[in-house]
Amino acid sequence: MTSKAYLPGESTDSPVLAAPLRVLERQIYRGPNIYGYGPMIRLQLDLGALEEYPPDQLQGFSDRLVELLPTLRSSVPQLREGTWLGHVTEHVALELQTLSGTRVTYGKTRSVKGQPGVYNVLYSYTEERVGLLAGAVALRLINSLLPAELRGLEGIERLLPEGHTLLDAAAQFDFEGELTELRRLVKKFALGPTTQSLVSEAERRGIPFLRLDDQSLVQLGYGKYQQQIRASITSKTPHIATGTASDKDLTKRLLDRAGLPVPQGVVVRSAEEAVAAARRLPGAVVTKPLDGNHGRGVSLNLTEDEQVRQGFEEARQHSARVVVEQYYTGNDHRVLVVDGQVVAVAERVPAHVVGDGTRTIAQLVEDINLDPRRGNGHENVMTRIKIDQHVLTLLARTGQTPDTVPTAGEVVFLRDTANMSTGGTAVDRTDVTHPENITIARRAAQVIGLDVAGIDLITPDISRSVHETGGGIVEVNAAPGFRMHLQPSEGKARNVAGPVLSMLFPKDTPCRMPIISITGTNGKSTTSRMVAHILRHAGKVVGLTTSNGIYINGEQIVSGDTTGPKSAKVVLSDPNVEVAVLETARGGILREGLGFDRCDVGAVLNIQADHLGLKGIETVEDLAWVKSLVVEVVTEGGTSVLNADDALTLKMRRKARGSLTLFSMHGGNAASKDLQEHIAGGGTALVREPTVLGDEIVLYEGGQRRPILRARDIPATLGGFAQVNVQNALAAAAIAVAQNVDLGVIRAALGSFTTSFEQSPGRLNLYDGHPFRVLLDYAHNPSGMEYLRDLVTHLRPPRGRVIGVMGVAGDRRDEDIRRMGVLAAETFDKLIVREDELRRGRPKGEGARLLEEGAREAGFPAERVTTVLDEMDAVDRALSVAQPGDLVILLADKVEQTWQRMRDFDSSPLRAEIP
Repeated sequence: MTSKAYLPGESTDSPVLAAPLRVLERQIYRGPNIYGYGPMIRLQLDLGALEEYPPDQLQGFSDRLVELLPTLRSSVPQLREGTWLGHVTEHVALELQTLSGTRVTYGKTRSVKGQPGVYNVLYSYTEERVGLLAGAVALRLINSLLPAELRGLEGIERLLPEGHTLLDAAAQFDFEGELTELRRLVKKFALGPTTQSLVSEAERRGIPFLRLDDQSLVQLGYGKYQQQIRASITSKTPHIATGTASDKDLTKRLLDRAGLPVPQGVVVRSAEEAVAAARRLPGAVVTKPLDGNHGRGVSLNLTEDEQVRQGFEEARQHSARVVVEQYYTGNDHRVLVVDGQVVAVAERVPAHVVGDGTRTIAQLVEDINLDPRRGNGHENVMTRIKIDQHVLTLLARTGQTPDTVPTAGEVVFLRDTANMSTGGTAVDRTDVTHPENITIARRAAQVIGLDVAGIDLITPDISRSVHETGGGIVEVNAAPGFRMHLQPSEGKARNVAGPVLSMLFPKDTPCRMPIISITGTNGKSTTSRMVAHILRHAGKVVGLTTSNGIYINGEQIVSGDTTGPKSAKVVLSDPNVEVAVLETARGGILREGLGFDRCDVGAVLNIQADHLGLKGIETVEDLAWVKSLVVEVVTEGGTSVLNADDALTLKMRRKARGSLTLFSMHGGNAASKDLQEHIAGGGTALVREPTVLGDEIVLYEGGQRRPILRARDIPATLGGFAQVNVQNALAAAAIAVAQNVDLGVIRAALGSFTTSFEQSPGRLNLYDGHPFRVLLDYAHNPSGMEYLRDLVTHLRPPRGRVIGVMGVAGDRRDEDIRRMGVLAAETFDKLIVREDELRRGRPKGEGARLLEEGAREAGFPAERVTTVLDEMDAVDRALSVAQPGDLVILLADKVEQTWQRMRDFDSSPLRAEIP
């Protein structure tokens, strides 16, 4: 879509087509990310012709925008002084969310390097669907305020939450309608006041949380230390107790048996039974559903047979069985009991209006509903009053209708019950409640067995004992709402979420398990597996994510590449896990951010050229910027582990948090100045040092030198020749030391870590079950190939050939693929070129061609190169041409399938030829 526009300085006689405002990309970051440490939405906008039109050059734009969003006058003072529309979009998206009921304030806008007029607009959100739609509405609003010749909006469908239809950018913009839709989303998906209060209190206490559904199910804490809540139902709430509380008759009988004051009553199934029961009970009666809630179907102070019949019919709409019980005269109080203690008391006043002698009841209700503290349902402090059939029935009892004009000062009640959900109000009475009434409420919660209970107590005066004034308990509620206590209409607000969190996480009880995040270009999977192996030796239940799958205590529960935030949350949600070891890849960080808020150990193994040219990451410095996030979110008492041999990694120590541990392949006289200074200053370092008995892994800590084991005693190092696994072992040992694992445990664990397929799939897996040797590995970038090339010099058979099968991911740069070909020429005697099944945008065969070109440019003979695009066919070809004594190296994409294919290969004819 394009519109005619006149660019600055041009005559109106020579119109040109102006490129419209376009949404190029959108990203939802659900955790710490490269732009900030909290959830954010990123919009990449191409301003097109609007790059030449900041708001101060658009006549009337700023005035119209501030008229709709007055707070922008102070938050974006540059509107009239000169700023860019990307920055305006950021602030409008934030303000729209706040107006819709989810307050957010943080955002930033940055130009995209090398792309004039293109900006990354970032803003925080609380509920992502609301945040996305706020971005869409912000752009539509801005577009509607532009001069007609500059309007045009493309790509807005990228911002629509699931289930939303495409907005018509050409339609007239309806600000109030769009805001109403945002508020509807908030109401549908935002946490309710009770759950939100508990989540907010958890955040204040540093307790992490994960939202588990679109309603109110939330996990507090990680792993084995987690608790769950659904509103005020907690992990500690007994199922039997909730069932008991929902049966009002059973609840009353149990309380009566315990000597607590309750009204007399019976359960009935017909209107005539209800009338008969009411006649037997003293005074007025109440009818209510046996298993109802929120005051639905409750009718109070019934004195006539017909009123009882009507009350029965209303209650029967909510339950087949109806309770008819004695009516207590007095005020309705909600006593909140948490963990056996009364934490708040509120007097609840039914929805009502006070006459002024001139306006009708309906007009008075309309006026009350204008109170900004009132909203629909539970979205605000109080609920708007609705004139429904129940209100009409109640008014009819006194001969009134909504059109009645009450006298000045006359109180007209619109509800029998005082529930906040039907428009009632609350007055805090905590400090004046009589001790005996507190005891009654506490005992009631204990008798029913609820950890969090709302006790409904009717008494004329809560400051006097109910034994003196009369009255008693009319209900015990599971999952009581907190709204009336958090923000009462009158009186002191009570932080009732605090006692619940103290019950779930008593003092000195952990809410977090250790989180270890491991990133880098190469070695992540092996190092992660080594760390998990060490920690399991230390007796921990370990949750592990790797590029091969998710493991809980050594058992694989998910297969595939699981190095992103979703996989991390699988581990963090598992109730058995005591420590999380998370391989953290570049892709997940760029796509969604981290899957945790902070970690106890953040390790960066190395930064090498890989994945360049993708998602805006053009240089190794860009890659370092992405991966450094892991050490930026280390806890205050945690540890950042860095490779002292890698300049870009070592540079991260400037922003790494927690204490610093270094690891290095170059100890002794070869140690760098940085490493020497770190050790001399008492810092912790894991170093490979040459000794007369061979290379040794040594711990330096607090000025002391402590040898751990020789490198060749780690089976995964293949006798010390697999230098990459010596380096990985150094990193793993450094992480284990940071977790206070005993050195003896580290020594024993590393001494039993092998390169078997079962222990480290796809990483230097040797197989000697054929007359030739097979090595399966995952080297997939130039630095990985260099490590493999050096290892092959030690594994090369004395008289056999080295046959290689390899391919390169299609999203790598041409020069990187050719470089892999050069390294293949330096490593193999025969090369079989394959192609990944997912070519990632390249035409079929192009990646293989580039790889072969690189090998030939390095002087590799053409007759020794064969192209077999299908991976399994390529594996079969290599195995079929191998001879006894050869070494076949399979650089796999489909690791498990390749391993199985290789094991199943029938090499018996070759065995028969061996003398």
